Amino acid sequence: MRFLILGAGATGGFFGARLVEAGADVTFLVRERRAAQLKAGGLVLSGPQGTLRIPVNVIVRAEPGDSYDVVILSCKAYDLLPAIEAVAAAVGPGSTVLPLLNGLAHYRALDERFGEGRVLGGFCHLAATLAPSGEIQQLLPINSITFGERRGGRSARCDALHSVLGRIRSDVRYSENLMLDAWEKWVMLAALAGMTCLMRGSVGDIVAAQGRELTETLLDECARIAARSGYPIPEGRLAQTRALLTQPGATFTASMLRDIERTGPTEGEHILGDLLKRARELGVSTTLLPIACTHLRVYELRRSRASA
Repeated sequence: MRFLILGAGATGGFFGARLVEAGADVTFLVRERRAAQLKAGGLVLSGPQGTLRIPVNVIVRAEPGDSYDVVILSCKAYDLLPAIEAVAAAVGPGSTVLPLLNGLAHYRALDERFGEGRVLGGFCHLAATLAPSGEIQQLLPINSITFGERRGGRSARCDALHSVLGRIRSDVRYSENLMLDAWEKWVMLAALAGMTCLMRGSVGDIVAAQGRELTETLLDECARIAARSGYPIPEGRLAQTRALLTQPGATFTASMLRDIERTGPTEGEHILGDLLKRARELGVSTTLLPIACTHLRVYELRRSRASA
């Protein structure tokens, strides 16, 4: 099974390195500068499991006719459209596209370009960052990848994919109810990103500042949108998310806050904006979600003016 991974940043680089480590046939499609970096020093991954330095195959453009069995998209949502064009030549009649993006809005663009039947559902949990040196630094032990058919159940292609992914040193989850799992991730991330960006602090900072009730309010709003959309989060799983996001002393934040702190673009519209749009279409009442979303929109406006 041949894999093509778009990008060798925190997400694509991390899971790509684990695939290469497990003996999979992996090629990274990257920009010229990143290609030179990887050719010179290999792909470097550091974290709780130790440090891995491994040589990798890289290309800077996909050639027509050279299709891959699995094409993994690990880009940020704001880079989705150029990413689609970058991998298009590598997606052949037998190819499967596996996106590891947050939220759900990206599926519309992927289905339009490649066809709904060719696009699997997928997402990951990973706290990692790409250092200026090119090293991928895992910040917390958690790292998992979830994939499956968006219509649910099992399939021959997912069975084959799992036979490879199941060998990597990560928590690999073959989901038979992928869309519910994706909604659960989205609800958690929207509440985490909304609060840590709005308050400019970690989960523990917010709890210490007596903001626990605000976090729970935003989480409940997001969960109601999921339920009205046909994907109610089971109470036990929602309780686990609530405990995670209100844990005293917790130092973690959403990666979106790190984007803001480096004055970079964010996935605010993809994560919070799309959720708010669905809430209004479905008639779900929200109070904190519009505030969190507007905050990120104002940030993006100010960032655009500063770079003009």
